[in-house]
Amino acid sequence: MSLKNQWLLNFAMIVFSWLSLSFFGWHNIKKFLPATLLVLCLEAFNVQIGKKRRWWPFYNKPKSYVTGELPFNVGPFFAFSMWVLKWSYGNFKQFLLLNAISHAFFAFILMSLMKKLKVIKLVRINNVQFFFYFFYKAFFLYGFQYMIENKKKFT
Repeated sequence: MSLKNQWLLNFAMIVFSWLSLSFFGWHNIKKFLPATLLVLCLEAFNVQIGKKRRWWPFYNKPKSYVTGELPFNVGPFFAFSMWVLKWSYGNFKQFLLLNAISHAFFAFILMSLMKKLKVIKLVRINNVQFFFYFFYKAFFLYGFQYMIENKKKFT
């Protein structure tokens, strides 16, 4: 994929993900934003580990966080984290199931598509490991939201 098309894809991922939040409701944004931002920070930290260990290279240069992982994180990852909390917070089993399905879709189907489009490929981890790389953060997302909503119990 050319660098111009990569930028277009990155822009589209971010814009469409954020546009989906226009159906979210202001109350839900205020409710779920803090936990989502905490998990987004955790993901940004994890990305640095993945880049250092060269788990995935992006085909196009420059190979920076801003042109590589950031659009995925602030686009689909951010929006989906908000939506999954809205749809399933309060029902932990449903929350885990939604996360498992979505992360499996990303790790197996979308990553194969991204490899065919020459955007990104997995090299030092396989698709199952990549699934768990994302899935374990679901526990933090739910836990952060639980702590935020029950902060009086923790003080």
